[in-house]
Amino acid sequence: MRRFPRRGRGLWFGIAIEVVAALLAVTTRWRLSGLGHLPRQGGVLVASNHVSFADPPLVTLFCLAAGRVPRFFAKAGLWKVPLIRSVMVSGRHIPVHRGRTSVLDAYRDGVAAVRSGECVAVFPEGTFTERADGWPMRGKTGLARLALTTGVPVVPLVCWGTRRLLPPGARMPRVIPRPTIHLTAGPPVELSDLAGERPTATQLREATDRIMAAITTLLAMVRDQDPPPELVRA
Repeated sequence: MRRFPRRGRGLWFGIAIEVVAALLAVTTRWRLSGLGHLPRQGGVLVASNHVSFADPPLVTLFCLAAGRVPRFFAKAGLWKVPLIRSVMVSGRHIPVHRGRTSVLDAYRDGVAAVRSGECVAVFPEGTFTERADGWPMRGKTGLARLALTTGVPVVPLVCWGTRRLLPPGARMPRVIPRPTIHLTAGPPVELSDLAGERPTATQLREATDRIMAAITTLLAMVRDQDPPPELVRA
């Protein structure tokens, strides 16, 4: 196993990382590539596709392997579950409540995080892809607004194999046969020509489309190396 950074993880988030990493190390195979695209210092946004509940812990492990401790936007309901609440608070993750005011608060928290030098991981689709073949859907523009407003780099990342490990709707992971998880990052998406404090709707859509195109291109490369089996259903 790789030696992960410990500073900045918090007690309970750190414990969760150690437990999950140990379990995944014996039940899955990891194929990590493109770690060097994630800067070791400074604010950065990691934009990943989303196909399974297993994606957040795997994205976390990828960022840790690259020397960064990620923060996530997550549904506020997780803060109501006792043990999970301790993990979320410890990791300084960003709660998102329902309603426009809360979304704006979460956005401001995200801006503050990246401007203070944090690594923030985002699933720009906002939920699992609805496509049965696993390809990404059209992204939402929240990530683009964060990126254009702050000027921090956006590093595209793809997860592949997590749906085999934990298909949507499944209650337990499927570890026989032992699944291979691919995590591949690419170079930061070029957005400098769109950056500004008040991006227009057209600029936000263009930036979002560029980010999703980068993710899709990376995913195509990974799928060529590891063609998908027949769709796994719960």
